[in-house]
Amino acid sequence: MQKHLICSECFNDEGLRIDARQIGILNKKACRNCNKKNGSKLTAKLISNLAYRFFVKGTSWKVEYGEAPLIKFNEHQKTSITFKEPLKSDVVLIEKNINVGFFDYGPRLWMLGHIEPLKKLQTQKYRKEIIQRIVAEYPSLTLNNKAKFYRLRKNPKDPENHSEYDSPPKSGNGRLDSNKLPILYASPDLEVCIHECRVTAIDHLFVGTLVPNTDLKLLNLAVILEEDCTEFESLDISVQFLFYAESHSYEISREIAKEAKKSGFDGIIYPSYFSSLRTGSYPTETIYGMSIRKFPQYKNIVENQIIPNVALFGRPIKEKKISVECINKVILDRIDYHIHFGPTGY
Repeated sequence: MQKHLICSECFNDEGLRIDARQIGILNKKACRNCNKKNGSKLTAKLISNLAYRFFVKGTSWKVEYGEAPLIKFNEHQKTSITFKEPLKSDVVLIEKNINVGFFDYGPRLWMLGHIEPLKKLQTQKYRKEIIQRIVAEYPSLTLNNKAKFYRLRKNPKDPENHSEYDSPPKSGNGRLDSNKLPILYASPDLEVCIHECRVTAIDHLFVGTLVPNTDLKLLNLAVILEEDCTEFESLDISVQFLFYAESHSYEISREIAKEAKKSGFDGIIYPSYFSSLRTGSYPTETIYGMSIRKFPQYKNIVENQIIPNVALFGRPIKEKKISVECINKVILDRIDYHIHFGPTGY
């Protein structure tokens, strides 16, 4: 059992103190460093977790495709960053207790989207070639009548009308739908539906529980693609970054949907843009600069960090491919924000 080295009240920076309170161990023993009894106690492992949460995840720099931290720490380097008070003395406290140094991180360029398939997807010349690879190399998934997923509707005109839960009359504004390809978006995760719809407290919300009437063949992009290549050549990470990107990526993802439909699929399973917020994961987590997606022993962990969304082509309720099993009103009675902090200037 690891001994408690410091506590949350040893820190001067408010954000670092609050983070330490959240992850520390509560007991009434006096802290061996500051002698206070009301702080959350931290072992060496918890101090390391706190440093990762605050300095690594807390300095995440998002770009068009991908993201990377701007600070890292390890036991092999001394601190080479000049922090200002009150953080400066807190960094000294962490250094002394877990023997690490903090330094500016120069990320590997794949973390910032410099991946060959991803770069080709952004060009008209090579896009079709990569999309054909995506459709051919990713597995299919069959949804049968035992599957269940949800479609949230915000302020519908007639919430009891099943057609309200079909694809919208006008298409072309979403990640996968286009003018000639309407899409019904749904998810097995109801909270993700709420995030995806950007709801507010004044909205009237209704959810339809949907079930297939027949087997539906979907292209499954929410899995780890097994590859024998580096991150710089990875189709798997290219697709991950594509679906974690914002609206500038929609032109590409819509082309994927068109090709999947052309290839006989009824729809697509794809990673929710809100996966990392829902699970608290870090999309570009690495071990010695290598994506954990490249380590087979981490496959289950990474796939559990992906929240799958369902996109069905056409108007599947009208076409009787799926049925609305149940409709319920949704009441937002409390919202919890799970937050952590990071240093300013990054």
